[in-house]
Amino acid sequence: MVHQEKWIMIQEKLKTREALGEICRTLRAQRKIIGFTSGAFDLIHAGHADYLEKAKAQCDVLIVGVNSDDSVRSYKGPDRPIVNEHQRIKLVAALASVDYAFLFTERRNQKNIEILKPHLYIKAGDYSSDSLTSAEALKPFGGEARFIPLAEDASTSQLIERIRSFKERQKDPFIEKDRSVYMETKPARRAPAIFLDRDGTINEETEYLHLSEQFRFLPKSLEGIKKFQDMGFRIVVVTNQPGIGMGYFSKEDFYRVNRSMLAGFSRAGILVDKIYFCPHSKSEKCECRKPGQALIQRAMDELNIDVTNSFFIGDKTGDIETGNRAGMHTILVKTGFRGEDGEFEVKPDMEAADLSDAAKKVLDLQRK
Repeated sequence: MVHQEKWIMIQEKLKTREALGEICRTLRAQRKIIGFTSGAFDLIHAGHADYLEKAKAQCDVLIVGVNSDDSVRSYKGPDRPIVNEHQRIKLVAALASVDYAFLFTERRNQKNIEILKPHLYIKAGDYSSDSLTSAEALKPFGGEARFIPLAEDASTSQLIERIRSFKERQKDPFIEKDRSVYMETKPARRAPAIFLDRDGTINEETEYLHLSEQFRFLPKSLEGIKKFQDMGFRIVVVTNQPGIGMGYFSKEDFYRVNRSMLAGFSRAGILVDKIYFCPHSKSEKCECRKPGQALIQRAMDELNIDVTNSFFIGDKTGDIETGNRAGMHTILVKTGFRGEDGEFEVKPDMEAADLSDAAKKVLDLQRK
């Protein structure tokens, strides 16, 4: 009998988004403070429970949006979620801190906010006001965004990785190839990437750049790359460095310049997945020099990249040709050569003033 009563309580919490829109109108008339948050809630753990309890403490009624299976797959990859949407939403509704729960199919929360009009839009502390893509939807009705620091050291991704690592330990983790032995470290989750040219796109164009003191970030480049990272893209740098093959500078010089770049990335909170470079001159006719696909293919293999939802961004026509050949979206930035090098007859999918503008346009595209 007790089990039956609990089941009914869970079912009463499950509503459609449209029904909750009507309920929220009544709650506002009763001067109740409405809080709204959302997430995948895949493999619910102590971190979820702690976060939702703290969210409830800030409002009278807490409404939780649960991403549908298709929505989760769109940003976490084809292997997620582990638990299907019908079970996930029931587990969320079973928590005492949750008053109502609903499923939604979009990746972003803009539509949810427009319908519910919550007083508080609550997100975890790993977000910020700059990275909160749906915050603009709060302004018409005076809603407020609030952030709750993550206290519990737990996440669904960590749990999955622990399970996978245990499974991997049951087999030989070493691979032998081309007379060398190495460990395979391919990311388990498939994700799209932002492929970036370096000189003229990330930093100022300097002919045969090889001195670290000459490296200077272009205005708004760090801001743009951070936005891409916050959107869930992997960050990959692909650059032609023919000066190495022509003897103008060494690989060590190139590495020193990269260290300056990576130091700047680190200060801005940016993590680069990998840097790929071609050291050959154009006359060597190698496969790795852009727009050749050898480095792109290597990145796809090593980083488990969803190429059809990835972007190649650069200041030269060769960058756009590289992205076109790989089947990616392409963006020409009006920095460096500004696409005026004349090497290839190409048309990018988009043009942007700089990397920050490029990130804004990609974000607008995702929202649509």
